Amino acid sequence: MAEQETTSNINTINDQAEEETRTKSQPLISGLPNDIAELCLLRLPYPYHALYRSVSSSWNKTITNPRFLFSKQSLSISSPYLFVFAFNKSTARIQWQSLDLASGRWFVLPPMPNSFTKISSPHALSCASIPRQGKLFVLGGGDVNRSAVVYTALTNRWSCISPMMSPRTYFVSGNVNGKIMAVGGSVGGNGEATTEVESYDPDNDTWTVVKKLPMVLAKYDSAVIGKEMCVTEGWAWPFMFPPMGEVYDSDEGTWREMSGGMKEGWTGVSVVIRDRLFVISEHGDFPMKVYCSDDDTWRYVSGEKLPGEKMRRPFAVTGADDRVFVVASGINVAEGRVSEGQNGDFSVEWRMVSSPKSSIQFSPASCHVLYV
Repeated sequence: MAEQETTSNINTINDQAEEETRTKSQPLISGLPNDIAELCLLRLPYPYHALYRSVSSSWNKTITNPRFLFSKQSLSISSPYLFVFAFNKSTARIQWQSLDLASGRWFVLPPMPNSFTKISSPHALSCASIPRQGKLFVLGGGDVNRSAVVYTALTNRWSCISPMMSPRTYFVSGNVNGKIMAVGGSVGGNGEATTEVESYDPDNDTWTVVKKLPMVLAKYDSAVIGKEMCVTEGWAWPFMFPPMGEVYDSDEGTWREMSGGMKEGWTGVSVVIRDRLFVISEHGDFPMKVYCSDDDTWRYVSGEKLPGEKMRRPFAVTGADDRVFVVASGINVAEGRVSEGQNGDFSVEWRMVSSPKSSIQFSPASCHVLYV
């Protein structure tokens, strides 16, 4: 019996070795050198990588190799895609979908792991991204849920990562110097607020404790500007007291109180464009403002108004280069081109992007731009 098992193991090893040798010797594209063939594969549209991987074992090995994405980036072949986390209020269904910004085509991502299927609200989760690595992170979402997963665009797959140190809901997260920070939120079944902060290092798959928030913040919005993460509770009815806010300095590892002008003028959903903080109001005609750190003031952005006839709350906002993307109810998307004049004033021009007809009942919870 032992001899049979040994023989079986040897045969398996031999089969694997033969397969590996065959894969190495098999040309990517018949008649082309492999380095030329790989340049061809680099230009294949990202949404169809799953199909391309099934062509042959050599294609699968090439496309799923991390060097493949690095080659796309170094050759400036990688393209931006808009990823939207959406939910249906009627059915409680949640899904991720992505928009190819070049072709205008939408596609649905694979479902997240089962640990996220019974969340109380999509807003109980928090999402962050590392755009140039093509990765999305989804964290938390339950009273005892420390779950954390990463979506890798290169493979179009979700993977579990080390769980968070503390279960939390309704918190904010952000990419600070390549590490994912989880800040504040609620813990326990009674929704007790916490000031705890932790940081995830994707390189070694570990969480570490970060200096706590100096105070509990009631309602969160956040933005990462350079090496700092800004967190504000925002204005709340009946608007009797100005909001509180804190700024984390990753170099010093400390929190400081947010300046008065920044927190009092933070009156909308935020987005960072070329290290400048903008907010878009969800009220009135949806004005857009930019923060000026020199004098701690906000200035209105001139130009066109957000197309209000098609954009209904809630909004999710993200940015890439000089573009801002606003995702509204029904997964309607407006793309704004932000430009800076010689006098330092900003202006924006908007255009509507095609939305998926199947998503008319969905609303956005979060959105991100990844380069693939």
